[in-house]
Amino acid sequence: MFKVLKNPEVKREFFIYVSVSALLGIFCYVLSVIAASRNSIKALVVSVLGPIGAFCVFALGLFFSLVHLYFASKRYKKISELGDSIDRILHGTENILIAGSEEGELSVLVSEVQKMTVRLKEQTDLLRSDKIRLTDAIADIFHQIRTPLTSMNIVVTLMGDEDLSYEKRVKLTRELKKQLERIQWLIESLLKLSKIDAGTAIFEAKEVSVKDVVQRAAEPFLIPMELRGQELTISARDETFAGDLLWTTEAIGNLLKNAMEHTPAGGQIVVTVSETAIFTEIVVEDSGEGFSKDDIPHLFERFYKGKNAGEGSIGIGLALTRAIITAQNGTIKADNGASGGARFTVRFYKNII
Repeated sequence: MFKVLKNPEVKREFFIYVSVSALLGIFCYVLSVIAASRNSIKALVVSVLGPIGAFCVFALGLFFSLVHLYFASKRYKKISELGDSIDRILHGTENILIAGSEEGELSVLVSEVQKMTVRLKEQTDLLRSDKIRLTDAIADIFHQIRTPLTSMNIVVTLMGDEDLSYEKRVKLTRELKKQLERIQWLIESLLKLSKIDAGTAIFEAKEVSVKDVVQRAAEPFLIPMELRGQELTISARDETFAGDLLWTTEAIGNLLKNAMEHTPAGGQIVVTVSETAIFTEIVVEDSGEGFSKDDIPHLFERFYKGKNAGEGSIGIGLALTRAIITAQNGTIKADNGASGGARFTVRFYKNII
């Protein structure tokens, strides 16, 4: 109990209580002395009882001061325990449960501190997981860039040969350009993903024709598909959805690119569009080998390469596609179609009030 007297607030309160009690006692004693100077029975009674009353007042005041000191010591003991608990949490103790208190205001304080520590723990875990994910992402990026850089280094070395033929030089130049385009696409895709993750990417919410989106997305692949003998069929009418034309075109373009790369020569790629009162659906199917069951849960993870992934696959296109679609109140699902080929189902949900 005496340890709590070191607290300036408790010391000040205790001093005030004792001082008031002493002053009241002195006041009663002075009244008894004044009464004793008068010649009356009443004054005589007051003069006799005055010192007793003064002592009782002082004793009662001292008693209440000690009671106050007792409860103050208990309160500050709880606060000290709370401080010790917070200190243990800050120094890495996994248990973040703080003992409760029977006192009203202190109990509220403990509850709020408990909420704060839980939230801080969640934020710490989130930052730790983000740090691990960032480290893994940097390692993956380095691995993805190192492969084309190695190829480019070899190409540049070969091109330095003075006796290199013109045909060989043209072939190596094309290979060098191919690797540069691969690095450029990777960097641009990562920048777009970073913008979406940071919430700085701007998505318009205008009425967009799905048919227009699919046709725009297919344009860069029409010639490669023709050279491969692949047939692209687009089944769309006047379906629309509220979204961003350019971002959605890129997302659907990634799906068409994936379908083209995994469809054999002479195969088919079918895009089917439908609309309901709840959502607008875009289905992209191909006649390729489809997905492995083990790959389906991981297809949209960054830098994930499935068993049937192509040699030049980076594993970022589908992750970017999902980020674009989900940022526009949409969903995407990957599975195998009835014919065994890959099938992507995209749905953009309408805002219904």
